[in-house]
Amino acid sequence: MRERSWLGSFARAGAVTLSLLLLLAGGLLAQGVTTGQMGGFVLDVDGNPIVNADVVARHEPTGTTYGTSTRGGGAWTIPNMRIGGPYTITATMIGYQQEQETGVYLDLGQNLRLDLELEIQAVEVEELAVQVAEDKVLNAGRTGAATYVSTEEVEVLPALRRTFRDLTRVDPRADENMAFGGRNWLYNNISLDGSYFNNAFGLDDPVPGGQTASEPIPFTAIAQVSVQIAPFDIRQGGFTGANVNLVSKSGTNDWQINGYGFFRNQSLLGNKVNGEPVVANPDLNFGQYGASVGGPIIKDKLFFFLNGEISRREDPGTNYVAKTHSGSPTFGESRVDASVMDMISQRLLDQYGYETGPYEGFIRNTDSDKILFKLDWNISDSDAFVFRYNFLNAKRDLPPHPFVLSAFGSGRGPNENSLPFQNSGYTINNNLNSWALELNSRSTGWANRAFVSFNRFRDHRDPFSAPFPTLEIAEEGVTYTTAGHEPFSISNMSSALLHDVQLAGRLLHLYSPGTRSDGPQRSHRQRGDLQHRARLSAQRGGFHLRTNLFLRTGRVRDLRAIQPDLRAAVGYAAVLHRSRGQSLL
Repeated sequence: MRERSWLGSFARAGAVTLSLLLLLAGGLLAQGVTTGQMGGFVLDVDGNPIVNADVVARHEPTGTTYGTSTRGGGAWTIPNMRIGGPYTITATMIGYQQEQETGVYLDLGQNLRLDLELEIQAVEVEELAVQVAEDKVLNAGRTGAATYVSTEEVEVLPALRRTFRDLTRVDPRADENMAFGGRNWLYNNISLDGSYFNNAFGLDDPVPGGQTASEPIPFTAIAQVSVQIAPFDIRQGGFTGANVNLVSKSGTNDWQINGYGFFRNQSLLGNKVNGEPVVANPDLNFGQYGASVGGPIIKDKLFFFLNGEISRREDPGTNYVAKTHSGSPTFGESRVDASVMDMISQRLLDQYGYETGPYEGFIRNTDSDKILFKLDWNISDSDAFVFRYNFLNAKRDLPPHPFVLSAFGSGRGPNENSLPFQNSGYTINNNLNSWALELNSRSTGWANRAFVSFNRFRDHRDPFSAPFPTLEIAEEGVTYTTAGHEPFSISNMSSALLHDVQLAGRLLHLYSPGTRSDGPQRSHRQRGDLQHRARLSAQRGGFHLRTNLFLRTGRVRDLRAIQPDLRAAVGYAAVLHRSRGQSLL
């Protein structure tokens, strides 16, 4: 083992101090998992344990090296390791031939078991290389039913939407709405690099950005994904649905520069069933463009990864148009008469100076900008530091809510009965800034993970309309059109600010008393018992402290409280009924 630098010693001492303070503060809560673990036994050809053998694991893409020595019973454990690979595992002991296993890959949250067998060195021979084959479904390291999506699988799985949901759908317990095992998505926990990425407001979608049809991380920045329903792991909890854990990519010793672009329009979408069109106006313009770069700042020491992405989408404001004839509406036409809509718009402009905007022929935009930056620093052979910053700026144009508190209970459209004016809609904005710091430290007898994250998520609306009462007009008891201010934003100009701070520590005691060799022979069952006891010992001391501050600012009122105000606004605007053949205004 190399001599540890003063910087590594300082970082390790800081991690221990932080962990002890957190332990005193209390709190056995859960945190996201960002690493994996390897362990097993070093034995001779007769199955006897070899104590004090050196085991070294090298992450080939980055040159990161992890080392340990076997304990009593020949057991070895290396926690807090980078996911991915390939790894080269080498076991050495004086008087024995070296054994080396190559092509080893480590999945997110995996506890990979590798038993190494050394032969007595009688003569000088060439190094022995062994390829590892592991059953990912049936093995002793599993802590419950789980689905793991590896880096290679992320790259080859089809992803039409290009979101992490294209990856979680491979779990057989998932549906198309992020529900797992029949449990509503509100009960899931979603994390990115250990940071909680749940939608704290709890409406419309389980992740920040979901209300704007976006995701908080570029798809090309995802390294691995795991989905677990009931893991037997002290580090994971706080959910009764599924725990969806994502880890972003990291830089390596090899420079990687990528650019990509995806485009889709109505010509690439199906719009007919049995030869009949489904949507009268299927116009669509979608583009997603981005680039990523990753590589070494200092070889084998300091790495970075940067991914930027923009998405732009244009959809018709309505798939229906107002009819311009006296007959019954045809396919793609609403019962709304174009001349009546023009009269309403002009009357509101002349009488009240209010601009309604168009009722057809306009575009709704859905835009998002994403950035992910990650820095990995191998401080020493025993200490590794990770910094990650994630940015999302997304917005989406929407019509007035189609049915909530609709004055006539028939909805506001746009549909075959009703066409709302454009300025009755609004833009919903999702802004996210997330920072995470992680320090993984190891020594001969202990290992620790110190983790801090801070998320700031702002959810707010920008109405298209100038302040004006909500006007909902009906014909024969069915809503005809909606004009005026969007019915909710004027009373709920709110911002949801989520400050999510996590302080996590995990002090693992790696010594396993009572696992020393008691004789020259040891059966497979005895060896398995030794590993079980070693794993239990390694789980002791896990703790996690999390503080969460959820602030809502602005003029916020309970929905039940604002309902009378909304109905009063509708009444103030004079909801007008008419029968066929009578003037509306």
